[in-house]
Amino acid sequence: MSEEVGWALPLDISCSKGFVDWLSDTGVSVVFTAPRSGKIYFVGLNENRTLSVFERGFEKARAIHGVHDTLYLGSLYQLWRFENVLSEGQEAEGYDRLYLPQTAYTTGDLDIHDIATDDQGEIYFVNTLFNCIATVSDRHSFLPVWRPSFVESLTAGDRCHLTGMAMVDGEIAYATVAGRSDRVDGWRDDVWDGGSLIEVPSGRTVVSGLSLPHGPRFRDGKLWLMDSGSGHFGHVDLDRGVFEPMVLCPGYLRDIDFVDRFAVVAISARRDGVVIDGLKLGGNLEEKNAYPQCAIAVIDLEEGALVHWMRLTGSIQEIGGVAALEGSRRPAAIGLMTDEVCRVLSVGPDHALPAGRHQMPRRQAGG
Repeated sequence: MSEEVGWALPLDISCSKGFVDWLSDTGVSVVFTAPRSGKIYFVGLNENRTLSVFERGFEKARAIHGVHDTLYLGSLYQLWRFENVLSEGQEAEGYDRLYLPQTAYTTGDLDIHDIATDDQGEIYFVNTLFNCIATVSDRHSFLPVWRPSFVESLTAGDRCHLTGMAMVDGEIAYATVAGRSDRVDGWRDDVWDGGSLIEVPSGRTVVSGLSLPHGPRFRDGKLWLMDSGSGHFGHVDLDRGVFEPMVLCPGYLRDIDFVDRFAVVAISARRDGVVIDGLKLGGNLEEKNAYPQCAIAVIDLEEGALVHWMRLTGSIQEIGGVAALEGSRRPAAIGLMTDEVCRVLSVGPDHALPAGRHQMPRRQAGG
């Protein structure tokens, strides 16, 4: 595995004083995507407590979702499932998790914005091009599951800019849209306050007046949300239908994951197709004498404060997705660009019969 990032590359990574300690204390590592560079980055710790940064190339890598030993990645025209092939306590060249691409669903370029799984392992994703939440198919590009009531037909064309979904008790419960439009690119006309949080499947609008909302997540009895156009991370008062800002983040919020009492958020210095200076975010940062940054930030939910960060400058200005990998000190992945994938062999439990014997499947009566 030769793709660990060297500091000579046109990417500079710096972090706050406590970020390394936070990785160590929580026993977590972080994976994030950079859509414009077409890469995913795994951030953990070396034995000497310096940052380990490992990269792999997947074209237009954006949405990412981690659950146990499995990673899901939305790329340009495929949705990938990666599996960790290392057993507990096993290492490969110092890495304690090695994610191997096992399954790829060819979806076409659907502009996948969010991925989630239910308790049975069913995969759901936000299909932004078709304005719906969908699941994967062995035959089709996708199977539609839900779309907002104001979108009349299931046709290609980003109308409302569906950005995120929240699972509650294993069911899709909420979704976010940038605008209530049924016209292609109509959502762009009202990015200031045209966004909404919608209840699924009733279609009821829970919160309106949002600006480019992303990443609704239900955790510890609260629905958390990022009002990306204003730069605020906070939660929703479901009884009153009000978004309650908690922290102003220094950039455009794109994705979120949780570890214990902390939220891990992806922040971008730019947003392709939207001028940040023209959003509430631009004015909010100007008031604080701040500027948009590209970073992974850690928010303490109990203190209501941004407490740690890892900043990226140089070749990366936009992050697409982020996932926290609990129980992993230093992760890596196998890519498809070299013959390395040919040499990674993982053998499952041995259920073989004695050598030289085989067993034919039994034919069922009437079969």
